[in-house]
Amino acid sequence: MLNEKQRASILDMARGAIIERVDYEMGRIIQNILDPNTDPRKTRKITVELTFVPSADRSFIQVGATAKSKLESTTMIQTSLSTYTPMDGVTQFIENTSQSPGQLTFDGEEAPAPKVLQFKRIA
Repeated sequence: MLNEKQRASILDMARGAIIERVDYEMGRIIQNILDPNTDPRKTRKITVELTFVPSADRSFIQVGATAKSKLESTTMIQTSLSTYTPMDGVTQFIENTSQSPGQLTFDGEEAPAPKVLQFKRIA
């Protein structure tokens, strides 16, 4: 007969490694919640899956455990591009910015030139 001190939860097995994995995923969830690039109102989850594979004579059970977290993805970042195709046929995509290049920003810095992507047309 087992006494109370010998009695344990399945989560205590594997020398505490199952709880350690859950705690690890909990850390990932906390980091994800605190990340300013994620929506703080979205639900996160930890799923603990236990698998049990008995031997043919049922005298032995192999137990496997995994802990998985479902995190919130980062929020979408958007920009807009204007297209321009000069006579040479190399299409350019110019990022639209809120300030004109060379214009002074509120902190006295000069606004940089917008980024430009170039693609040659394939016939």
